[in-house]
Amino acid sequence: MKPRGNKLDIVRLPGKNRAGDRIPRHGLIGKRLKSGQGGPQLFSLDLLLDAVVIGVLLGCFYGAVSLGLSVSFGLLDVPHVAHPAFLVLASYAVYFLNEQYAVDPLVAGFLITPVFFLFGLAAYRLYYETFEKRGSDAGVRGIAFFFGVAFIIEVLIILQFGVDQRSVTADYIGKAWRLGDIRIPYRLLVAFAVATALTVLLTLYLSRTFMGRAIRAVAQDQEALRLMGTNPVKIKQRAFGIATAVLGVAGALLIIVAPVDPTLDRAYIGRTFCVVVMAGLGSMGGTLVAAIILGVAESIVLTMFGASWAPAISFAMLLGILAVRPQGLFGRRS
Repeated sequence: MKPRGNKLDIVRLPGKNRAGDRIPRHGLIGKRLKSGQGGPQLFSLDLLLDAVVIGVLLGCFYGAVSLGLSVSFGLLDVPHVAHPAFLVLASYAVYFLNEQYAVDPLVAGFLITPVFFLFGLAAYRLYYETFEKRGSDAGVRGIAFFFGVAFIIEVLIILQFGVDQRSVTADYIGKAWRLGDIRIPYRLLVAFAVATALTVLLTLYLSRTFMGRAIRAVAQDQEALRLMGTNPVKIKQRAFGIATAVLGVAGALLIIVAPVDPTLDRAYIGRTFCVVVMAGLGSMGGTLVAAIILGVAESIVLTMFGASWAPAISFAMLLGILAVRPQGLFGRRS
């Protein structure tokens, strides 16, 4: 509803069309917000509830795209800044299968996980042999390595698919479930279900299996693991492959939630690192909780102040958590 004179300006949530705008049923909570244009805005309880619900679902999606980084960066201490580029690459693989062979995007995400697992094994071996193996400055040089990989992936995607946005088709994309006055897109419900399942599976794998315990052990003391007759490099390589395989499914969610383009990784580098650092390095359950906190914060800021402020939230929260609690919400002090 556009303002005229001193009338109200109701901020729309993402996905709501003009016909969905409405006057608040429960009245105003009395908080006046300053806007850059069009005079003061008023915020309703209906909009706040909508923002929280959408934020929780959006946060689960952020959790799904951050789980792989929680393993590679949180447990293995690999400066994997190419993580969002891998994510976008997975989205384009899903787009190719959906466009050429009409494969459901979520099914396509599961189909490409073995390929991404092998891709992760090769990427870590290359990183180890060229950087990590050579000494203490491997961290800084590793960041340069992964920046280069991200740039190469972006260029290859542009050469193959161009710079236009790409999207997929499925029966549940574009439809929504109405819960009272709240409109919940099915694409976010899919992201919620998949993110929850991935978090549970990864938590069980890391805590109940021999390889999972070895991955946690290599994150704490590699030398002790070596003395026990286990090769920590092979364990880290396997863990990096798992982290990359998870991106196959996460990439499917990315293109299900919204269209993708080759430069989309730049929008997710702040969000994914914010989630992992806020959760505490290596905490799978904490990653999902931290992602929900970020999603709700972004959704509320988007509703109250507009889309231009939302991207700054992740970086602001990242700096805040590093200043107040560097070990994260669920991490332990070393």
